[in-house]
Amino acid sequence: MKQSDKIICMLEERQKQDIKNLNKAVIEFQQNFQKPETRREFDLSDPHALKKSTPARLSDNDPRCTISGLQKFLGEDLNHDQRVKFQKEQSREWSLQQQRDWKNALADQKFAEDLHDKNRIDLDQKAMELQRIDVETRRAVCAATKDFNRIQAEECAERKRLEKRQEEEDNVAEISNLLQGDLLSENPEQAASSFGRHRVITDRWKGMNQDQLMAIRYIQQQQVLEKLRLQEEERQRNAEWDRQRIQTARAQLLFERHQQRLNRELRKTLDNTNAELSQEQKSRKIYLQEEVYSNFPTGQYFTQFNTISR
Repeated sequence: MKQSDKIICMLEERQKQDIKNLNKAVIEFQQNFQKPETRREFDLSDPHALKKSTPARLSDNDPRCTISGLQKFLGEDLNHDQRVKFQKEQSREWSLQQQRDWKNALADQKFAEDLHDKNRIDLDQKAMELQRIDVETRRAVCAATKDFNRIQAEECAERKRLEKRQEEEDNVAEISNLLQGDLLSENPEQAASSFGRHRVITDRWKGMNQDQLMAIRYIQQQQVLEKLRLQEEERQRNAEWDRQRIQTARAQLLFERHQQRLNRELRKTLDNTNAELSQEQKSRKIYLQEEVYSNFPTGQYFTQFNTISR
């Protein structure tokens, strides 16, 4: 599938390249051989016709003069021979130019076709090589799959044979265990459960012995002592926590009292400073009012100006 996708992608890429080259050749042909100025009716829609045209009157002998000027009458064509000769020369030059352009276009087209054929041949050869590699790969994969299936079949047969042999051995061992087991031999250990020695099978259990009862009582006493020890440790831990909590509260109270004392001292210092500043401001205000600004000018002082012409 990957190989086929790769071949399809190569073919699609080649098709896109062919379309691109064809469009490019069409655009180049239009730009070289189908220019607007080569059309017969271009002079009717030429945007620069007024710039290219000659003035309305060049001289008294201007052939474009009207009949009312009495310089050229209807039916006269004094430059007919020169115009026809010029038109023939111009037509011949246009024909030669078109032939040269056509030959160049044919040469370019032939070169493009040769290049396209060469690229197509190279792509075809690559596609054939990829197809050959794909066939060889599939053949190798089929051979490997066949060998793998054969090996799997052999392993499956061997596994079944071993399973059958193991099953027979398990059956023989089970029969032997039943004949020599605790159930038929009435072993007192047969009541022990497979989930642990502390569990028993009730339909086989004959009751506990003295050693087991003594062990249970000893474990109960140890549990009682352990519980008392844990309770004592819990009581000591709670007492320690209470002591630490009281010490922390006492330290917090002392810190708050110290902070309040510092705030009172700071407030007192600030009040004293404010009182001194207020006293200084009052003294300065009195000085300004009594010493600096004591001689205020009256209205009579301002009315003495601009009273005479001088």
